[in-house]
Amino acid sequence: MEISAKLVKELREKTGAGMMDCKKALVEAGGDMEKAVEILRKRGIAKAEKKASREVKDGLIHAYIHPGGKLGVLVEVNCETDFVAKTENFQEFVHNIAMHIAASNPLAIDRESLAQDVIDREMRIFREQAVESGKPENIVEKIASGKMEKFYSETVLLEQPYIRDPEKTVKDYQTEIIARIGENISIRRFVRYQIGD
Repeated sequence: MEISAKLVKELREKTGAGMMDCKKALVEAGGDMEKAVEILRKRGIAKAEKKASREVKDGLIHAYIHPGGKLGVLVEVNCETDFVAKTENFQEFVHNIAMHIAASNPLAIDRESLAQDVIDREMRIFREQAVESGKPENIVEKIASGKMEKFYSETVLLEQPYIRDPEKTVKDYQTEIIARIGENISIRRFVRYQIGD
C-alpha cells in the first residue's frame, strides 16, 4: 500500500513520532490513522519502559508563577543528560508539569511517596462512610478500596488526569515524552505555594 507524505506528516503532527516510525505505523495499519496512532503509542510505551531503569542525573529546576502572583510552583524534573535538559521538548514538559501542579494541587508524585498517615486516614473515613450508609460488612472493604482508587487519581500527580488532555494521565504524558526524546525522565520533587495556605 502506498502511504502519502501528507498522511505521514499528519500522523507526525498528531503524535510527535519520527517520520520513519509514522510511515511504518501507517503501512502496518493499512493507512488507518487511528490504528497507526495506537501502534505508535504501544511502541512508545515499550520504548519508555526499557528506559525506565536508566539513571537520571541531570535535568531542570523550574519555577512557575501563576498570573496574579498568588500561586507558584517549584519543580525538579530529571533526565539522563545535559543535552536533553536543554531541548525544547524537555523544557516544555517541565513547564507543563509545573502548570499542572499549580492547577491540580497534588499531594505527592506517586502512591509510594504519599504519607502513610494520609492513606490510613482516608481509608478509615471511607470505611466509616460505607458502614454508616448501611452497607453489609462484606462489601465495606470493596467500597473503601474503590474510593481510595478515586482518591489516588485526584491527589497523586502521576495518576491525575493531565490538565491539557484529560483523556490521559500525567504518567501517560510522561511516557510519551520519554518515547519522543529517547531518555528516561523522572519528576523528582515539587513545592506548591499559595497565598494564605
